[in-house]
Amino acid sequence: MNRTVLSLALLLALGATGSPSFAAERDNAAVQAESASILRPMVTRYFADRAALEHVRSLTDDGSDPLFAPRRAAMRASLLQQWTTQLEQLDAADLSQDDRLDRLLLRRDLALDISKQSFERERYEAIRPLLPGYDDLVSLLEARRDLQSASPRTTADTLDRVRRDLEARAKRLSDEGNTKAGVSTTLALRAAQHAQALRTALKDWHTYQSGYDPQFSWWVDAPYAALDKQLEAQIALLRDTLGGASDPETLRADPIGDDAIAEALKAEGIAYSPAELMAAAERELAWCQREMDKAAREMGAKDWQEALERVKQRHVAPGEQPALVVALADEAVAYLEQHSLLTVPESAKRDWRMTMLTPEYQLQAPFFLGGEDVWVAFPTDGMPHDRKLNALRGNNRHFSRAVVHHELIPGHHLQHWYSQRFNTHREPFASPFWIEGWALYWELRLYDMGFAATPEDRIGMLFWRSHRAARILFSLGVQSGRMTPDEAVELLVERVGHERENARAEVRRSIAGDYGPLYQVAYLVGGWQFRALQAERVVSGGWSEKEFHDRIMREGAMPISLLRERLFDRVGSEAPGTDWRFLDSPANASAR
Repeated sequence: MNRTVLSLALLLALGATGSPSFAAERDNAAVQAESASILRPMVTRYFADRAALEHVRSLTDDGSDPLFAPRRAAMRASLLQQWTTQLEQLDAADLSQDDRLDRLLLRRDLALDISKQSFERERYEAIRPLLPGYDDLVSLLEARRDLQSASPRTTADTLDRVRRDLEARAKRLSDEGNTKAGVSTTLALRAAQHAQALRTALKDWHTYQSGYDPQFSWWVDAPYAALDKQLEAQIALLRDTLGGASDPETLRADPIGDDAIAEALKAEGIAYSPAELMAAAERELAWCQREMDKAAREMGAKDWQEALERVKQRHVAPGEQPALVVALADEAVAYLEQHSLLTVPESAKRDWRMTMLTPEYQLQAPFFLGGEDVWVAFPTDGMPHDRKLNALRGNNRHFSRAVVHHELIPGHHLQHWYSQRFNTHREPFASPFWIEGWALYWELRLYDMGFAATPEDRIGMLFWRSHRAARILFSLGVQSGRMTPDEAVELLVERVGHERENARAEVRRSIAGDYGPLYQVAYLVGGWQFRALQAERVVSGGWSEKEFHDRIMREGAMPISLLRERLFDRVGSEAPGTDWRFLDSPANASAR
């Protein structure tokens, strides 16, 4: 089937009504390239179907639940199988480079989702004995999503029976004790998370019908209240007694294990084992400390620790941090333009907002955050004195200088700007190695170019680079089960120079579940990938810096191994193997 016929057939099959509209800032060539895509409407339709399923089948009204729901799982499996079958019917030989790339990206996403469903079922089965009645409660929740009203009497009986079963299980666990019961802290905390999700979802479920249906209220209100109280007790038993996390400051992880780590790295096209990445991180960390020693000598300090302490004292006065952020953002943009490194559209230069992080949020995120906008960490007047000092020291002017260009331009804000305007259908394919790797690559690249002109600024950039290396060590260590979160804190304090409270916040953020298990690994590893790719396409391949960086931004989000194939115009019918030895690149000498 030729390309024109195939394109028309797919557009009709997917219900396309015409060419999509494009932002005015795109050039005509980009519009024509995207309009001619065969896979683009297919990708858009798939993510719309998936979003609709997740919206309808979420068991909590806010859309966030970790619960295993059998009917939802079956619907997910059916959707994934349907789209996998449809995708495999395409002949890659009839497709352009861009369509081949989109085909591989969508196939990868489908395979990852299928694997994720199996992983979630296994983790649910492990905690099932700790939460008798889990399936019965989820069945009630799923019936609501099927738009079925609960039968009052039958439902009351179910709630009462589950309450009694939970109570009996709690008594056995309390009588046996943690050791005799054979319940690991990891499983206890995972079960507590699911029990909390059940409690939240049941509240939404009860509110939906109670008060609107007199029979429901008469039968269900009392057994629901009793079950809710029992779930609260169950959560305390699992989390506090068996999980040892009665103190909210306690750090507890739920490791994914070696097999899941290996699978995640393979999905990114990464050729290295966890042990090899950790060894590279150790070499990078040692290199950073040697560089910091050089800067320390220029400052007249005896070693890098003393130099780092001096840098931490160089913060702006209260109230002046926002002005510093604006000045640092402008400085980075000016440097990029002066050296013709990439295109910074005029609207992107101020197309962001600034927000100050609350004291509560800084417990988890003690430093800047960013993306579309930038969130600034700095102490408030109501903070305890020791926390004020920690926040001042951790957000000094030299640390901040290294962070602002990571969060804004050329980092995350510029990524966001381009992702909204070029190859927008690829945004769901974003990999943390692409997202964080791009921003980290610029930290490496700008350091290599001498952007940090003073030893204090070099210390600031090297602190964060050391931090990224340490993240590889503690993320892989914790997720494999070979390192505890408290040991991760010690690593950040002793070898990077973090304040202890800031180190705890960093580890807490990494293991809380808001990010993927290997998200923190992706920063420096992604940076290494981009730096090796720059060496191939610019240093050896003859592209200009601007051509290379602009092309990456216009291609959109994806694993870097697949981006590499597209930049060399060699996208095939199969994904590239895991044979890219990016650490062997001369550009990554510090990690070799």
